[in-house]
Amino acid sequence: MFSIEKKQENGFDIVELKDGSTATSVEILPNCGGILHAFKIRYKEGFLNIIDNYATKAEFENSVEALGFKSCKLSPFVCRMRDAAYVFEGNNYKVSKFIHGKHALHGLIYDAPFEIIATHAGEESARVELAYTYNALDDGYPFNYECRVVYELKKGNELVIITNIINHTTTAIPIADGWHPYFTFGGKIDELQMQFNCNEMLEFDEELLPSGKKLPSTYFVELSSIGSTFLDNSFLIDNSTAKPAAVLRDPEKKMQLEISCNELYPILQVYTPNHRNSIAIENLSAAPDAFNNQIGLIQLPASGNIEFSTTYKIVSL
Repeated sequence: MFSIEKKQENGFDIVELKDGSTATSVEILPNCGGILHAFKIRYKEGFLNIIDNYATKAEFENSVEALGFKSCKLSPFVCRMRDAAYVFEGNNYKVSKFIHGKHALHGLIYDAPFEIIATHAGEESARVELAYTYNALDDGYPFNYECRVVYELKKGNELVIITNIINHTTTAIPIADGWHPYFTFGGKIDELQMQFNCNEMLEFDEELLPSGKKLPSTYFVELSSIGSTFLDNSFLIDNSTAKPAAVLRDPEKKMQLEISCNELYPILQVYTPNHRNSIAIENLSAAPDAFNNQIGLIQLPASGNIEFSTTYKIVSL
């Protein structure tokens, strides 16, 4: 039987979804961007959390940007926006939410307070649905839309995350969506193995913005050790196969994470931070700077909605 519990730890208001038969659990932080705080499974005499998270609510509030936007929802744009500016339907816009150097980063709702609108626990799964309504808070994005996120923990250590974007503006709006989780098995990522279901990648310029060209990619086409490899790249998922978009394996612990997604998340952004304690594997609906280069940009019509889905599954080998 699955269960749902609300609890408080380290300043966080946490919603926990739990599989009673295996003790696998998921923790979500509605008030902190609606983010994934933990995905825990039994390991030896204890539990292993594969999510690199925040120690306290104060750390999230004060350092979410400095700590690399761990786990954050990327919306209404993903990654970098060149010069924090874009043109849409003949109008010029300038975003001000978070500027790094001269570029805007990671959207506008990564620290937004979501509310719980539905929960359900049964024999097969536990789920919680969250919602946040964005009402033109940034002059650079003067549109209204709603972001709903469903987390559902299923049997077999499987977590499905569905994002539904609903346009509440009377005109079409530009939209891109993604997630920014950092994964860890408790040690350095150099010791892990990885594989992508990707044969192409986007060419980046010196500012890590797409040039518009696609390049063949040989990165982790086969399962291989990460070692000292540094990545901050966008890989194009091969949706012609049923393989997971990415596999991250700990050969010592004999377990792996499998990441799958629907066709509306065609890009994997992969980033290896300098501390190398975790790795960001991000599902993106569009390329970095999509509001300017149009790669994957969605124009969502008035009253329209669109649903994105990604699945994380932990497998024992």
